[in-house]
Amino acid sequence: MDKLQSTIRGIEPLNEGAMRQAQARQDNLTKPQGSLGLLEELSVKVAGITGLAQPRIQDKVIVTMAGDHGVATEGVSLFPQEVTAQMVYNFLRGGAGINVLARHVGARVVVVDMGVATELEPHPKLLNKKVAYGTKNMAQGPAMSREEAIQAIEAGIEIVESELRRGMDIVGTGDMGIGNTTPSSAVVAALTGAPVADVTGRGTGIGDEQLAHKVETIERALAVNRPNPADPLDVLAKVGGLEIGGIAGVVLGAAAHHLPVVIDGFISGAGALIAAELAPQVKDYLIAAHLSVELGHRLVLKRLGLTPLLNLNLRLGEGTGAALGIFLVEAAVKVLNEMATFADAGVSEAVG
Repeated sequence: MDKLQSTIRGIEPLNEGAMRQAQARQDNLTKPQGSLGLLEELSVKVAGITGLAQPRIQDKVIVTMAGDHGVATEGVSLFPQEVTAQMVYNFLRGGAGINVLARHVGARVVVVDMGVATELEPHPKLLNKKVAYGTKNMAQGPAMSREEAIQAIEAGIEIVESELRRGMDIVGTGDMGIGNTTPSSAVVAALTGAPVADVTGRGTGIGDEQLAHKVETIERALAVNRPNPADPLDVLAKVGGLEIGGIAGVVLGAAAHHLPVVIDGFISGAGALIAAELAPQVKDYLIAAHLSVELGHRLVLKRLGLTPLLNLNLRLGEGTGAALGIFLVEAAVKVLNEMATFADAGVSEAVG
């Protein structure tokens, strides 16, 4: 809890001086002002986050958190729970979607066992932060204890701190966990007060009957646990997931260390929402990579005040959307740094 509180206290407002300098440079680059749209806004935001008028992005990291969920026994997913561990091994072999896209954008993937239900074989590329062997079935009682929820968040903060020592200019969030859209929907419903049916999607591709059962399961979990929307730790503990808590920790840790954090889809959004409820100032450090197909993601982004960079009908998770988002953020910063100004290029500025 000490690490969590000290991290929250360390989150500062964006550096307005750096943003003014970045905007002034943008306005003097060899283009009509504002003609690169959101790329210009992104570069100014990154300047404010980092405190550097001309920030650079070289060391790109995607943290992919893995955890299992007791509620999977309720039949809310098309895939069996053992797929979580199998996919972690796929990540470590470099064969998953996130590995391909991370290689494409030049990012390293940090794979974390937050709470996989089995004992994973040690691997040099696997970070073991296991809090528990999966959560308990939230449809019957709390998913985890409050202490476990705090431990999960603090593990995410610790990962940011350790990766910073290896070099990190930007971080993306990712997830892996069979059934994890179910606790994500529960978290979003609990924190926003939205009807469960309005924030619950098809996850891995379930049909109408299974979707109705999924909604009923989440409603049952909320009724059994009565999470307190004014207490995000209570929400995370009662109806959340260990990887969701870990993502919340990455968001908080990144903000405390002046790093832009690119959030992936719905599960990452639920983690970011927990972080923002704990420390509202983290919203300024967030960049939404894309709009997920998952039903509740639009509400999450609205609550966070974020405009997604992309809308590609993605719903894989893993950090795949975050990888593409990082690519765009890097492009935005390169425009700021590498384009010539009117004075540099000897080009006449606009008249009138």
